[in-house]
Amino acid sequence: MMNRCGLLTLQKIPVPLKSIEVELEVRDHVATVVSTLNYENKEDKPLEAVFVFPLPGDAAVCHFSAQIGQTQIVAEVKEKQEASEEYDDALSSGQQAFLLEESDESPDIFSLRVGSLPPGESASIRLEYIIELAVQADDGLRFCLPAVLNPRYQPQGSEGAGVQVTSVPASLVPYSLSFSARVSSPRPISKVESNCSLDPLQYLNTDQTQATVKLAAGHKFDRDVELLIYYKDAHQPTAVVEAGQASAEPGSLMGDPVVMVSLYPEFPQSVMSSTASCGEFVFVVDRSGSMDCATNYSEQQESRMSSARDTLLLLLKSLPLGCYFNIYSFGSRYEHIFLKSVEYSQQTMEEALKKVGQMEANLGGTEILEPLKHIYSQPCFPNQPRQLFVFTDGEVGNTKEVIDLVKKNSGSHRCFSFGIGEGASSALINGMAKEGGGHAQFITGTDRMQPKVMQSLRFALQPAVVDISVTWDLPKEVSVTVLSPPITTLFQGQSSLIYAQLTGQSSEAAEGCVTLKYSLAGHPSENQLHFSLRPAEDTGLTVHRLSARTLIRSLEMEERDRRGQQDGGVKEKVVQLSVQSGVSSSFTAFIAVNKDNSEVIQGPLVRRNISTARAYTILKGSRPRTTLRGAPSKCKSKEGFFRRKEKQKVMENADPRRMMPDKARRKSAVPEQPPRDPLLQLVSLQEASGCWLLDPALAAALGKTNEEVEKSKPEKASSEVWATILALIWLHGFKMDAKDEWELLAMKAASWLRAQNAPCVSECVDAGNVLLGCSVKKEALGL
Repeated sequence: MMNRCGLLTLQKIPVPLKSIEVELEVRDHVATVVSTLNYENKEDKPLEAVFVFPLPGDAAVCHFSAQIGQTQIVAEVKEKQEASEEYDDALSSGQQAFLLEESDESPDIFSLRVGSLPPGESASIRLEYIIELAVQADDGLRFCLPAVLNPRYQPQGSEGAGVQVTSVPASLVPYSLSFSARVSSPRPISKVESNCSLDPLQYLNTDQTQATVKLAAGHKFDRDVELLIYYKDAHQPTAVVEAGQASAEPGSLMGDPVVMVSLYPEFPQSVMSSTASCGEFVFVVDRSGSMDCATNYSEQQESRMSSARDTLLLLLKSLPLGCYFNIYSFGSRYEHIFLKSVEYSQQTMEEALKKVGQMEANLGGTEILEPLKHIYSQPCFPNQPRQLFVFTDGEVGNTKEVIDLVKKNSGSHRCFSFGIGEGASSALINGMAKEGGGHAQFITGTDRMQPKVMQSLRFALQPAVVDISVTWDLPKEVSVTVLSPPITTLFQGQSSLIYAQLTGQSSEAAEGCVTLKYSLAGHPSENQLHFSLRPAEDTGLTVHRLSARTLIRSLEMEERDRRGQQDGGVKEKVVQLSVQSGVSSSFTAFIAVNKDNSEVIQGPLVRRNISTARAYTILKGSRPRTTLRGAPSKCKSKEGFFRRKEKQKVMENADPRRMMPDKARRKSAVPEQPPRDPLLQLVSLQEASGCWLLDPALAAALGKTNEEVEKSKPEKASSEVWATILALIWLHGFKMDAKDEWELLAMKAASWLRAQNAPCVSECVDAGNVLLGCSVKKEALGL
């Protein structure tokens, strides 16, 4: 069981964790992270320190050791109950001991217990883990060092009693962080970005394939540290073969060579530019109290809820005619806009937008399981593939139950998941997307939600890749055992990783070949990668440990599926694999006992719970809202488009300065209402068919008077064709920096225009450019 510790009061209790040092080594798209936690007991009694902290959900924790004075103790992996008993026995006999274990409810929470630290003694704990870095929509590789661990909402009646986290407001975290990273890749490193201040990137060689970067001095560990690493020519398939461990038994996972293959399928542009005109789109939005917080906990940013409302506006305007849709929202209970998914039309779109505009973060806790069960109980529509979009700040206590439910229904839908804000559970967000055959995105810091969500909608509208198979061509004396689950989905620009064990001897010069076959929009395709079987140097056991982690996760899920039945020894397999590979699992723990310490530690043991950063900043005068039962949310942030829209009705002769493109807007002497986002204002006026109507609201959104717009219309043009071309010119002329957000709805508008066969499109484009002061070509509009 995980350790329970209540929330700390803000009294000045001495906290024994002094500092954390993190060294990150990134090789291509795999990161090795070494964290050193430095403790000091300043009390006059022996101490047990307990620290509950987050790690990425798919990390392979592979080393744990402690340094006390001159003595170093390296932990062993043992079955969890056995490790826990050994720890308790050591403490009761006056020995020093250390225990590291994964939460039963979620694989991204760990607890560390440091036992019997004598008065005045210092200890350094070293923790090492390996992780694959996920490719983002803009081809950056994302590494996140979690600092924030929000209290997880535990639904009533769910398994386990949840993890109680000791946390304080982020500004009061009493320990510091030093962080450095070394990046190497076969391809040049173009840049490294972060949500925190970095010292400049230092290249270590002339071809820029190696570099180091550090966190600027003075960083308080009060937020997640996110790095985005960009390589030139990122979409290159690679294969790394790693030699087995000399001391391990040949034929075992650790004794044989293992290969990690990374594939980047590139789809033809002709297929990618076409989008599906069918599908059932179900949007599931978190409305728990924590959604009232800003994404990065600053008072200056709009709230997560407000950002979600604005995102739903873009999504609803971008859906194709002929599809079906519904919107669910959840907290301690759930609601849906329609009884079941409805066909997308002007009427249903307007009804949905009206309800979206009224959504507040006022539904209490975070119970995501029930709405998902309800959605999965609804029959699917024939020839309308179901696409699920889930938006949550990921603070749930029953992560494994949720992921298991998504997996159970993976044959009937694809699941796209979005983690909003720092502290969103990586295990939940990545797990839902992985098991649901979709794609995961994280929205943190100053990220805008809209471009990331629209990227996923593009994935959802792409033709589904089917008949996926992987075949291996190896020398006859070498056999292959694939360790990864079968690939069920492929997306443009996204890598697919495969781990495989290679058994048998081959010559140094031998080669292997892996072939990925699939069918896209009726066209069979294949990608091949030839690779040398000669093991790479200097990888240690990185690839073996990642492949062990992959296999452990699959087996753990199988064990949960079989719970209550004959499990066929699955748990024993996990424990055996975890012990052999030195990689933690939900059934094992790391245990270290200082057996060299001849002196028995005297005196009663004092328990100290160490705070992690809590993601709620305390702001004066803010109105409490319920987040967790009995825990008020202390968030205050800006309003989004919907709230501003209610305060500012569109006037027929709106001040054109108000809606001018951002750079051109002048400051007025009259105090203004918060400005509406001109892009969202224009988008909100689009019809479900894709066209715009010629009316005063459109004129105001374009920064013109109604009279100016009417007067410039070519005589033969219909008012809808003229209005739609003006809207497209404005988007291309003034909002190219946000093209990711409006591209799909613009494609829908261009498709509507082509269907009209209007005689005077060129004339309208010319007149529109003159009116708006642009020079957009007709071809750029897709006409």
